[in-house]
Amino acid sequence: MSHVLNCKIISHRRVGADCRRLVLAAPQVAQAARPGQFLHVRCGGTADPLLRRPLSIHDVDQEQGLVTLLYRVVGRGTALLAARRSGERVNVLGPLGRGFAPPPAHRRVALIGGGLGIAPLLFLARELVKEEREVWVFHGARTAVELGCADFSVLPVQLLVATDDGSAGHAGSVVGLFRESAAKMRPDWVAAAGPHGMLRVLTSEMRRLDLPGEVSLEERMGCGIGGCVCCSCRIGAPGNWQYRRVCADGPVFAAAEVVWE
Repeated sequence: MSHVLNCKIISHRRVGADCRRLVLAAPQVAQAARPGQFLHVRCGGTADPLLRRPLSIHDVDQEQGLVTLLYRVVGRGTALLAARRSGERVNVLGPLGRGFAPPPAHRRVALIGGGLGIAPLLFLARELVKEEREVWVFHGARTAVELGCADFSVLPVQLLVATDDGSAGHAGSVVGLFRESAAKMRPDWVAAAGPHGMLRVLTSEMRRLDLPGEVSLEERMGCGIGGCVCCSCRIGAPGNWQYRRVCADGPVFAAAEVVWE
């Protein structure tokens, strides 16, 4: 069930490079949220800017009723949000969208995040650990500084990192790191989020390895609930695909069904 709530900001701080971690008191959302879902956030204190911004749910604490969002300041809306302080209230709509659904039989999973695509994967990793699955996290970023936006040290997972400039971990893409590691870890299932180009290359690699999994897509959204249809993507077999709404039918889709070209 989705809610429209004015949530109190518990903490709001800069992490990594130009990223922010926003913790909200939102017990209704914390109880209902599933990994891969998002909140549609009103960034300012008025209707300007008119459109909300979709932000992935980064983490959840059901006992304390807290929801954490991770975002990058990229425009006017997120700049307004970045100016909000602890104790203020932020209006949110959510949780929205379809989240990740790892099959119970798949016990060894690989989570692959590129850039801010890492945002929904901490929550997913936490839930998978509760289910006593073996979790490998592949975190890719441009530089070592950007790796600081997400902290997986609080969970018993295998963490491997990649940076484009070689300042930490594997020098190169996170997909390249996964390619090198897949034979050793032999995952049963893959979940990924990140830029379009990264996911396109990754799904090709998954197809080569005959690996099932899901990807979380990034698209510009208007309403966030499927009415405006501005976030459509193509899902299905090549030549037999259909348009689907990322906000309502996704943002998570089976990797094998996404038509990239």
